[in-house]
Amino acid sequence: MARNGKIITGLDIGTTKIGVVVAEPTESCTFRILGIGNAPAEGFKKGAVVDFEKTVDSIRQAIDDAEMVSGRKIESAFVGISGDHIKSINSRGVVAIGKTGGEIMPGDIDRALQAAKSISIPADREIIHILPQTFIVDEQGGIKDPVGFTGSRLEVDVHVVTGSVTAIQNILKCIDKCGINIDELVLESLASSYAVLQKDEIDLGCVVIDIGGGTTDIVVFQDGAIKHTAVISMGGKNVTSDLAIGLRTPLDKAEQLKCAHGSALSMRVDAAEMVLVPGVTGRESKQVSRSVLASIIEPRMEELFSLVARELKKSQITEAPAAGVVLTGGGSLLDGTADLAEQIFDLPAKPAAPHNYENSSEFNPGPAFATGVGLIHYSLYRQEAGVSKTKGKGMLRTVEKIKKWLNEYF
Repeated sequence: MARNGKIITGLDIGTTKIGVVVAEPTESCTFRILGIGNAPAEGFKKGAVVDFEKTVDSIRQAIDDAEMVSGRKIESAFVGISGDHIKSINSRGVVAIGKTGGEIMPGDIDRALQAAKSISIPADREIIHILPQTFIVDEQGGIKDPVGFTGSRLEVDVHVVTGSVTAIQNILKCIDKCGINIDELVLESLASSYAVLQKDEIDLGCVVIDIGGGTTDIVVFQDGAIKHTAVISMGGKNVTSDLAIGLRTPLDKAEQLKCAHGSALSMRVDAAEMVLVPGVTGRESKQVSRSVLASIIEPRMEELFSLVARELKKSQITEAPAAGVVLTGGGSLLDGTADLAEQIFDLPAKPAAPHNYENSSEFNPGPAFATGVGLIHYSLYRQEAGVSKTKGKGMLRTVEKIKKWLNEYF
């Protein structure tokens, strides 16, 4: 680990795996991936720590793996946060400009954002992001950057993302125990969007569905801004569990069968094709048609997408996203998932892997590392936008420090 140079690290703490991506910024305003670390997630369930020591050990293992591969010492990281404790709401802030016909300054935007976050939230919740959607100057809407405009009244529509204080503190303590400083906590669906979307998809409007092991993250874009985010407590692990029960096979074997022979659409499977299903605890293996696997997988995936469709109704988007549905995360690799999504949502759907970085033959992360790569993109965006942040140091971080990190808009 003797090489010098600034590095950026993305740490994705998922339900089934801990993923770490180490990258080095380049002169072309992008980055080169130096190493990837990966470890099974233990002690973490649906976005919350359930076993402190196991979670710490898993994070350490993934960090050590990434350090060994990259040859760099990891001291800090951008950390993805998700889980069913994440909630979001849209809000509006309104402020008066000093005088009629006055020019809008950056300070006026800050005041408007402060007004927008003055909403009533329970004492056990913390604001993670305040994401500006659009600005209105004297009833003229659709403004992305009002600095320099003249007017007497400034309004801003924002998307406010909150999380459980307890869940956040427990994650922070686990990471601190590993000797890693936190650059910033970032909503995982937001990070994944940075990794897999093109600008025209954001401008036209789209839905990003990040299918993880225990949760599925959703983010809805319309008119170039985030309109809705949500987390569903269901993911690829649920499909694996259904297969294990339905086929009477161990969970690890069910996962292998799902990845190698599973399909989210029965019609895509040749019923005559047979696969070998291992038995449980010494019981004999048996031959099963692939159509049987698909008949177990398809209902669960339909249920997952139905829950996503319910969230889309909550988003109250005024028109269908022109760029359709973008699928990512490890669960998107399941055969037939995009075709099933098209049927459920009646929108074009495609799987997507991370892009917009300097590729190498050694590291080519797939959809399962969308969040980790997206955290690197997010970091560079923050630097380019000139947004300041505060690093936390030490194990015992207070809630006030958490607020200072997380309440910044991007």
